[in-house]
Amino acid sequence: MPSKPKLGQNFLHDSQAIERIAAALGDLAGKTVVEIGPGRGAITGVLATKAAHVVAVEYDRELARAIRSQFPPDRVTVIEQDVLEFDFAAAAVQAGSRLRVAGNLPYYITSPILRKLAASQSAIELAVLMVQREVADRVTASPGSRDFGLLSVIVQAHGPVEPLFTLPPSAFSPPPQVHSTVFRWRFAPRFTELGVEEAGFLHFVGQAFAQKRKTLANNLRAAGYTPALAQSSLARAGIDPQARAESLSIESLAALWRELALSSAATEGEP
Repeated sequence: MPSKPKLGQNFLHDSQAIERIAAALGDLAGKTVVEIGPGRGAITGVLATKAAHVVAVEYDRELARAIRSQFPPDRVTVIEQDVLEFDFAAAAVQAGSRLRVAGNLPYYITSPILRKLAASQSAIELAVLMVQREVADRVTASPGSRDFGLLSVIVQAHGPVEPLFTLPPSAFSPPPQVHSTVFRWRFAPRFTELGVEEAGFLHFVGQAFAQKRKTLANNLRAAGYTPALAQSSLARAGIDPQARAESLSIESLAALWRELALSSAATEGEP
């Protein structure tokens, strides 16, 4: 087993936390769990006793080899791959049902992984993830709070999230410089309910949060909407023109997107 992590990994060794993560995934009988970054296999071992099968996606070649030697292949399949390239849809087809996902996400690519999971929504039913505490605060933030932003909307538009518990650096080896929070994400996309088209809406949300200190009206103008279109759409959506995106609920953002889309379509249709 490697004595020193090569990719900046921090390996969880708190046995109670490991059991709590596995328990947060619910009843795993008959389920396939995809574990992101199994590291030295601490969580993998518990999952392998509870799930029908574990697919461990590990980028580090030495760690992947070590995990492969620890567990029988009928219980744990080790995929040596960058998780950003992993095909969750294919894994779900092979499993015969939607997946459950667990992982201690690498700090430096947490946001891309969360976006990858969101894009794989149809293949996943539930994820229990450990991230840097500050990232978890953003993911689970409510509208009106300082932490509410683009990542909050991307995640929450794909289903409800809830923080579960926070761990100190001493729970890991080597200890990181930050605390880590475990949260649960239930995949239940809201786009149909909100009356929005997913790609277009999320692109718009990125524009709305482009400069968090600016008003929403200013961000819309910077994105190319005319002042008149921005103002009229804000008014029809019942939104204060001086509001900032972080103060709006996902429902209000969706209402504004619908108004902008309707107004833009009407403008394009004018002779």
